[in-house]
Amino acid sequence: MTGKLFKVFICICISLTFLTVATLPSFAGKKDNTLNFAWTKELESLDRYYNTAREGMIVSRHVYDDLIYRDPVTWEYKPLLAKSFKWVDTTTIEFELRQGITFHNGEKFDADDVVYTLNYVSNPDNKVLVVRNVSWIKNAEKLGPYAVRINLKEPFPAAFEYLAGNLPIYPNEYYAKVGPEGFGLKPVGTGPYKVAEIEQGKRIVFVKNENYFKDSPKGQPAIDKLIQRTIPEITTMVAELMTGGLDWIYLVPKDQAEKLEKVPTLKVVRAETMRIGFLQMDATGRSGDTPMKKLEVRQAVAHAIDREAIAKNLVGGQSRVVHAACYPSQFGCTDEVIKYDYNPAKAKELLAKAGYPDGFEIDFYGYRDRPYGEAMVGYLREVGIKANMKWLKYSALRDKTQADQVALVMNTWGSYGVNDISNITGQHFRFEYNDLARDQQVTDWLNAGDNSIDTAYRKEVYTKALQRIAEQAYWLPLFTWVANYAYDKNLDFTPYPDAVPRFFLTKWQ
Repeated sequence: MTGKLFKVFICICISLTFLTVATLPSFAGKKDNTLNFAWTKELESLDRYYNTAREGMIVSRHVYDDLIYRDPVTWEYKPLLAKSFKWVDTTTIEFELRQGITFHNGEKFDADDVVYTLNYVSNPDNKVLVVRNVSWIKNAEKLGPYAVRINLKEPFPAAFEYLAGNLPIYPNEYYAKVGPEGFGLKPVGTGPYKVAEIEQGKRIVFVKNENYFKDSPKGQPAIDKLIQRTIPEITTMVAELMTGGLDWIYLVPKDQAEKLEKVPTLKVVRAETMRIGFLQMDATGRSGDTPMKKLEVRQAVAHAIDREAIAKNLVGGQSRVVHAACYPSQFGCTDEVIKYDYNPAKAKELLAKAGYPDGFEIDFYGYRDRPYGEAMVGYLREVGIKANMKWLKYSALRDKTQADQVALVMNTWGSYGVNDISNITGQHFRFEYNDLARDQQVTDWLNAGDNSIDTAYRKEVYTKALQRIAEQAYWLPLFTWVANYAYDKNLDFTPYPDAVPRFFLTKWQ
């Protein structure tokens, strides 16, 4: 059977399944206190520091622990492997560690594991894949059997955010023996689940860690076994969900999610994520003498697009309009900025004031979710701006932006789940290739906030930066993206904005 015929066959099976699924018995997962789930990406390594996939992050949160835990509801930082933590000064953090914790292989957890892990991953010679997670660390030193100090290269107030999910602690003796390659195939952590079986690229079996420490803010896992499968075809995954082979899937395409909402045995949640969209406009003329250099034109673009309608009708679910250049929960983000309502008449008035009473023509670039871009192009045409769609792969768009050939572009940013505006606003207003504003005042305010551990001062200067970005319409923040989850209705599961499922907080009803 050819690939095309196979897809047709699967679609027919799905259609037939919709007619009969209501009569199916309860899924096996609940009966055996097992959760069967799947994703499409093949993980080559389970070593968190040597994979960049979100799926690797999911594995990490279940198998390993970090020093700090970020509560997914309150966003509060809580002690995890650390018993307590504090800033000593702007470049020094000290930790008192919990005692009595053991790794899955029986190794005792202590300061040696923390110092070894952090010094290993922050050493450039070891070439971890996500450098930003560790590049701020100068070194870690042992103060006692259960006391550690981290020395920073320079002030980095977002350190707790990175220590609460991006820096899992490994057993020093085992890791030194097997190295990244061996550890990636047979990982060992202190987390709520152990890896029991691995079929490379196909299947991972996790079993509950019966010895997981009782004071963990992650709580005690309720589900005995997690079975992950890698299924490249989303249609196959959907079919298995409906017939009971799977209990949970995510990142479901919108059209499939709409179909699954009709299945009485399933629940579909279109949950908001930290990814936001934004239009960037070349205010400095890097790409030439384009209309985007004029403030009135940028403001006209902002008034021309009905973001609320796109968020509601195209994105759907929990998507909402954002007004500042950040995700609302991120530290330093504020909604106290100029808000551009949908007002085509105002947009035309501003264009005339800028010297374009009949509008103008310009290329409109993007790399993902083309229907959203097409809707924006339609709105722009209604006020006289003839925007020509130029949809590229991300790498090609990045190269074109770096070559100063882009004046108007729809971009998105997920902040890698980091709940601090230094990982979004600070990433786009630093005079790098992706900074189309090049506003020294904005950069100075962001730098000031990034080099202080005074939370009140950080909020003050970040607010000034965000307000100026909005006033000058360097960005038109759009709306939040959603992730579509589909799962057995008997599963008590809650999605969170960082789009990392926490199965250790999940249970069967």
